[in-house]
Amino acid sequence: MSGSSSRKNHFLSIKDLLDEKFDQYNRRSFIEDDPISIPHSFSKQQDIEIAGFLAATLAWGQRKTIIKNCKELMNQMDNAPHQFVVGHTESDILRFENFKHRTFNFVDTTYFFWFLRSHYSKSNSLESAFFPEREPDISNRLTKFHEYFFSLPNAPSRTKKHVSTPAKKSACKRLNMFLRWMVRKDNRKVDFGIWKKFKPSELICPCDVHVDRVARELGLISRKHLDWETALELTTNLRQFDAVDPVKYDFALFGLGLERRYGH
Repeated sequence: MSGSSSRKNHFLSIKDLLDEKFDQYNRRSFIEDDPISIPHSFSKQQDIEIAGFLAATLAWGQRKTIIKNCKELMNQMDNAPHQFVVGHTESDILRFENFKHRTFNFVDTTYFFWFLRSHYSKSNSLESAFFPEREPDISNRLTKFHEYFFSLPNAPSRTKKHVSTPAKKSACKRLNMFLRWMVRKDNRKVDFGIWKKFKPSELICPCDVHVDRVARELGLISRKHLDWETALELTTNLRQFDAVDPVKYDFALFGLGLERRYGH
């Protein structure tokens, strides 16, 4: 067998595997045990945006704990995130005094609410916070979002670790996951597809340690470290399998990571 034929067969075998696992995990049954279940509790666009942004921000650690704490956060917001954000008082904020998820605490929660209230006082959608202008480079978009998010007076420095930026070489896993939720759309209705300012083809694959490990095993990542350039490399390679919707393979890579983690 020639080298080119061997490479083609290897390419097709990986594509077949990823397509199979995408089909397996891109289902409504996937939602229940995933942080995306939090915004799926709502139907109003602003509620979906806020719940999704907060759930994605807290999406590190055990998924059961993430979902439990996100539900607590939504309950404390009277299960009306947008109404709470735009109308809360200082005394309302005190109900979150004991809220904590890993290192995310009351100080961080308070600042997130300040930012969201400030933003929604000027815009009807959180989409404009990520795309204030037509910026073709997603790295610049996320960098500008980070700058905008922390542009309020007295933004606490400790909160900056909870919102990543390519400017600091972060893979920006949680932001990219949130964008996947908001931008991707298909007939399975796992992702919401409620944002239209740019295409699914422009998304960057969320890249955590599990996705990173599986992608390396499949030869989709060659860089040594998990950083922004690694996420770009992975996404570039996934575009070979589907140039229109490369980030759909996040389902496949994450699902394979779960299978191998639990020995299935």
